[in-house]
Amino acid sequence: MRQRSVIIRILTVIGLSTGALGSPNFILILTDDQSYVGSSALMDPQNPETKSDYYQTPQIERLMSMGMRFTQGYAPAPFCCPTRRSIQVGQTPARHLYQKDRDTWTQQYSEQLNIPRMLKQANPEYQTAHFGKWDHRFDDITPQSQGYDFSNGYTSNRTGGGKGSGGPADSDDPKLMHHITQESIAFMSKQATNQTPFFLQISHYAVHLDIFYHQKTLEKTKTWKTGRRHRAPEFAAMTYDVDKTIGEILDAVSDLKLADSTYIFFLSDNGGRNDLPKTLRGTLPRNHPLRDGKGSMYEGGIRVPFAIVGPDIPKESLSRVPVTGLDIFPTMAQLANYSKPLPKNIDGGNLLPVLRNGAGNVERDNPFLIFHHAVDRKAQSAIRLGDFKLVKTWNGKKLELFDLSKDLSEKRNLSAANPDKT
Repeated sequence: MRQRSVIIRILTVIGLSTGALGSPNFILILTDDQSYVGSSALMDPQNPETKSDYYQTPQIERLMSMGMRFTQGYAPAPFCCPTRRSIQVGQTPARHLYQKDRDTWTQQYSEQLNIPRMLKQANPEYQTAHFGKWDHRFDDITPQSQGYDFSNGYTSNRTGGGKGSGGPADSDDPKLMHHITQESIAFMSKQATNQTPFFLQISHYAVHLDIFYHQKTLEKTKTWKTGRRHRAPEFAAMTYDVDKTIGEILDAVSDLKLADSTYIFFLSDNGGRNDLPKTLRGTLPRNHPLRDGKGSMYEGGIRVPFAIVGPDIPKESLSRVPVTGLDIFPTMAQLANYSKPLPKNIDGGNLLPVLRNGAGNVERDNPFLIFHHAVDRKAQSAIRLGDFKLVKTWNGKKLELFDLSKDLSEKRNLSAANPDKT
């Protein structure tokens, strides 16, 4: 283990990836419904409004300082389930969700290449685990059937105290965040002892409704100065509690001497909710300066906190390149030295060129980012290409074009003035 760490440090100095060693570890931390401005981490240093004006999340700040934060990080979808599927296979939900007109859509999704299968093909020694919210829905696909060695089985919102189960209320283990964290640390400890490479996905139920927290944390958040957007001490308490467990994961990586061989990905599964029932409301929208929130193809629904930490990623670095959760799978494949060509229907791309210095292009088959949902959702699509973003609301065939470099809040519809671009 010590010899491996020395080799990794040498490679880091000369600017190479630990993928050259073949089998780095991967940790994916996925929060639920956490807004782009839902933490105290400033997502864009040029815009002071891109952090919460109330919540305190020192561990997310710590994580982002350890590597690269992305000012334009996107979830694959504005809802929980489609994002969770998409991360596993690197595909937009338009390929695998709600495709009820395709007789074999469930079978196709369940059998295709995903993160666990890819890693085990790269190196059969990889051990894989998923703890927390799985929430694939519709067809009872389980983590075990998708190749995970360890998991909590099929879990959903209700498993962790989801919407409809009560709250706001105090709890000994709010949203099962401590149980998930302890399982994750035990898994990492075992792999460190056995010196086996691993992939661990930690999928928190927080900060999805309903709101649960430690009573002592609530007493603390009630003393904080509230903001114009964020004013609910109960939600602030839940946010602070889950943030603390993220710090425990970072501590474990350090204590187990895994930092030199481990990449950590952090993002939310979609944007924040527009409202919180039974709590104080602010004078500004909760996701300001972004437009709208969860469920929408506007920035408030899909732009999320996003960061990557790794042994060869510059600390305190920042990238303005648009990236997405779809990019995680192909980036892991590159780092793990997966030798086969990835499937043609992968929509994500390799982030390594960007991770070196924050600039460059993501190697995707298509130059744009595409978002879409329909069937039992309000049919809406979005395409992001360069600074421009097109939103189509299918009811009424409404088209809106925005220049995000000048209009983060998507207030100025440029479609009439730019018909060719539209």
